[in-house]
Amino acid sequence: MNVQRVAWISIGVAVLAAMIAGATTSGGRRVLAEPPPVNTTAIELQGAELAAEVARLRARLRPTEEPQHPARNLFQFAARAARPASVDDLLLEPAAPAVTPPAAQAPPFTLVGFAVESTADGPLRTAIISAFGDVLLLKDGDTLASQYRVVRVGVDAVELTSLLDGTTLTLRALD
Repeated sequence: MNVQRVAWISIGVAVLAAMIAGATTSGGRRVLAEPPPVNTTAIELQGAELAAEVARLRARLRPTEEPQHPARNLFQFAARAARPASVDDLLLEPAAPAVTPPAAQAPPFTLVGFAVESTADGPLRTAIISAFGDVLLLKDGDTLASQYRVVRVGVDAVELTSLLDGTTLTLRALD
């Protein structure tokens, strides 16, 4: 068995030496064969066109030229030329602006509900009012937003009096 093993090892070394020798020697002048012509398909042509378009768009993203209109300022508007006054404009007087009273705005309060507490004097009602993002618990005589005073908390409504002009506002619970 030793002889057979030695024979296989020597054959392997010989083959390895032949491969290394073939790779390192020039062997004279080699003739390189021309590569066969590449047959391009329609998909490959479209891919090449797409690659060229991508390269063109990337070149536009990083322009190397200065803008064509350096005198133009995009952040400044041009002044309009004054229109010459016509004879009609000079003869007509401007109409007086119509005075409209400010619309009465609803207060930012909403009556949410009532709470009733039994006392020796009878039921004591408390109004639950939503105002300015808060929930307020108000009884008779309390002030609301330094503008309104609670006059009476009734069974289904709350009467408020304005401290500024004395007007009365009635809030009713939502159904």
